[in-house]
Amino acid sequence: MAVKDEKMADADAEQAKLKKPKQKKKGQKGEEDKEADLSEEDLELKKNLELMLERAKDTDAGVQKAALDEIAREIRESTTSMTSVPKPLKFLRSHYQELKDLYEGLPASNQNKAPLADVVSVMAITSGKEGARESLHYRLIGSGVEAGSWGHEYVRNLAGEISAEFQHREEQDADVQDLLDLVAQITPYHMSHNAEPDAVDLLLEVEKLDWLAQYVDDKNYMRTCLYLVSCCAYLAEPDDTAVLRTAFDLYTKCKKYVDAMRIALRMNDHGLIISTMTACEDILHKKQLAFLLARQGVLLMYEEEEDDAMEDVPQALRMVVADEELREELRKINSNSRLSELFLSLARDLDVMEAKTPDEVYKSHLTEGRAPSGPAVDSARQNLASTFVNAFVNAGFGQDKLMTIVPDGESSTENVHWIFKNKDHGKTSATASLGMITLWDVEGGLPQIDKYLYSRDNHVVAGALLAVGITNCGVQDECDPAYALLCESVNHADDNVRIGAIMGLGLAYAGTQKAEVQELLVPLVTDTDVKIDVAGFAALSLGLVFTSTCNGEAIEAIIQALMMRGELELSSPFAKFLALGLGLLFLGRQDAVEPTVEVAKTVSERISRYAQVTLESCAYAGTGNVLKVQQLLAQAGEHIEFTEEESWKAVHQSSAVLGLGLIGMAEDLGNAMAHRALEHLLQYGDTAVRQAVPLTLALLNVSSPSLNAVDTLSRLSHDTDIRVAQNAVLALGMVGAGTNNARLAGLLRSLGSYYYKEPTMLFLVRIAQGLVHMGKGLLTLNPYHTDNQLASGVALAGILAVLHSCLDLKATIGGSQYHHILYFLTPAMKPRMLMTVDKDMNLLPVSVRVGQAVDVVAQAGRPKTISGFQTHTTPVLLSVGERAELATQKYTAVNPVLEGIVILQDNPEYTDSQE
Repeated sequence: MAVKDEKMADADAEQAKLKKPKQKKKGQKGEEDKEADLSEEDLELKKNLELMLERAKDTDAGVQKAALDEIAREIRESTTSMTSVPKPLKFLRSHYQELKDLYEGLPASNQNKAPLADVVSVMAITSGKEGARESLHYRLIGSGVEAGSWGHEYVRNLAGEISAEFQHREEQDADVQDLLDLVAQITPYHMSHNAEPDAVDLLLEVEKLDWLAQYVDDKNYMRTCLYLVSCCAYLAEPDDTAVLRTAFDLYTKCKKYVDAMRIALRMNDHGLIISTMTACEDILHKKQLAFLLARQGVLLMYEEEEDDAMEDVPQALRMVVADEELREELRKINSNSRLSELFLSLARDLDVMEAKTPDEVYKSHLTEGRAPSGPAVDSARQNLASTFVNAFVNAGFGQDKLMTIVPDGESSTENVHWIFKNKDHGKTSATASLGMITLWDVEGGLPQIDKYLYSRDNHVVAGALLAVGITNCGVQDECDPAYALLCESVNHADDNVRIGAIMGLGLAYAGTQKAEVQELLVPLVTDTDVKIDVAGFAALSLGLVFTSTCNGEAIEAIIQALMMRGELELSSPFAKFLALGLGLLFLGRQDAVEPTVEVAKTVSERISRYAQVTLESCAYAGTGNVLKVQQLLAQAGEHIEFTEEESWKAVHQSSAVLGLGLIGMAEDLGNAMAHRALEHLLQYGDTAVRQAVPLTLALLNVSSPSLNAVDTLSRLSHDTDIRVAQNAVLALGMVGAGTNNARLAGLLRSLGSYYYKEPTMLFLVRIAQGLVHMGKGLLTLNPYHTDNQLASGVALAGILAVLHSCLDLKATIGGSQYHHILYFLTPAMKPRMLMTVDKDMNLLPVSVRVGQAVDVVAQAGRPKTISGFQTHTTPVLLSVGERAELATQKYTAVNPVLEGIVILQDNPEYTDSQE
């Protein structure tokens, strides 16, 4: 048995000896094994390249040249379309150092030195040391052969290295001309190979964006400009403005005036607006530009001759149009005089003309359990809530069941009855609601309002004056009735009447820069004998009328008021209106605000920090400026210790939180980051900070009830801090404004039954319900329009006025005196429609596809711009984040962005398939 075991052991040992060499081969994983994995073609290519490499080391220049040419040919053929590392580069990778050494060893006189540098430059893509920029180094000392001949990936790699090298040389203050020469070769290659974003990035890095125009044509302008405009949100100033200006110049070069106007409006440059309007010769395009200006709230004065100009109109807003018929047509479009007519035709088309009552909005019968009843209910308060709900729901329809209804066989005393079902200041809001119901209909609305202007009750007169302003908001009439009706009441003995007239002027002339309004309001701001609330409203109205204009006289007046007023007055909520009015004058103007911020540091400490924060956040609204966001976060994150009498010490923190939303609201990334910051502030912030969080959420999601925002606000509406809960309820209304969102409506109904014993909360819940069903679902408050590219300054100003007043809800909207501040939302109320018209401005129903907008910036080919679409016939409603495109080829749209009122023209290339 032992012998047998010995024999077996010997046999195993012998077998192991035989296997050993094989194991060695396998362990080494040597060249033979690697070669065994290669196909015959690859093996042949590898051997051929190694042979060429040996020949490249030959002393004979001719042999060297032939070898290098063969290597270059193999590399070129493999790098034309690169999905993985090309095989020649893979096989030569281990010889990279050899080639570098070979280059160093060649004498300068050798004609093959430059072609060898080209080969090494290409190999450096995969073999070079990271950060060494070897590809660029050998490119610059190479033969200068066209970079594009080595393929797209090589050019992209080269562009990246140029950017890094350019930055390094700029820091060293070294010469960069050789890099710029290379950029001049690469840019046309990118532009002609559908890589426009790469070209833009490279030119931005080397600060030569002005070179772009020479390479742009009708084929590539769209992708180029789309990328330029989307870059704007992520660039620091002044690069962001330079990028927009370049996009404007490119659009103008390609005669795409509607697109150019969009950029001019975004830059808020009146000179560019006028030059675009003047350069556009096509009448239909001119009309479409007028529609765009009307939607943005920019009113131009069209004149026959230069010297025909009105003195109170700034030079920047004047435009000469010789043709009388065209001039009148443009005036009519730009002044929004047909807006009411078009809105009502939309309502008729969607069959929502019948007036709605507040009870139809509340739907109290659907809520189980508790309903407001008994002594806990304040009937005047309930009527006041119904007044606002009725005004918001029937806004723009010209009829309702409370204010305008005239019963058969009776006089119109029923109207008066409803007004007098409200107490004191409630009458003001009730009368003003008539202006909201007849919104944009100047001819139909003013006769209904007129009778209340002569009432003996000053509250009713104040409401009627405010109603005049609301009706005229966003609409300019040739007769200019608003100014004539309001101007005398600005200096009325009764403060309520004065405030009504002041608010009316602010709303009627929002964004028009009317000099006569300035003459009326500036003395009210500067006069220290005038009560602070009147001065505050005057400053706010000035801010609305001169939004984003940096008007010198208005700025001086408000700063003087801040300096002259006593500490007690500056602690009032209406002193904040002075600061906000000042901020609105700088809305979106960025660094133009700096001198005023410095001056704001010198005013009383009670308002100084609030004014500084408000000024900066308004000036950088919608810019996404990271540095400003960091500053505001630092201020919001402070933990300030103060006594009850020193609450003013933390008041600026609320404004800082609102500023976060204001700066980050322009694009999706900034919006998402702002939401995350707000979550942290809710957890760690002090009272003043937490109070502003719901309002900021409303600002970030105006008329856009996203799931996260609604859930957060729903949670906050039950917060232990009553001020946070109140703001959250009102914010829910603004988030769902005009959407008829069923989930939100149900949520508010349950809040109504939950807070049935708290009059102020119930009042706010009702207001929120009215906002959600605003205009029966046909209106929006969102200041962003035209595919989210433009923010209307006056719309944003109106929203900010309401949000800032909510920081002192008890003294303003939630109190018994100033609830009509809610009407400051009027400038933001716009129809959320797409309506198509023909060249004669008659309605033209066509099929359109409406779906969720898809970001197609820098995507290859022709990607779909919408997803999950449905086909409708115009007019149609568009929600926030939706986009429309024509479903027929019979017409072409004058405006590339289908939103608002769009003019269609016949497509000359269309042929009917039936024919």
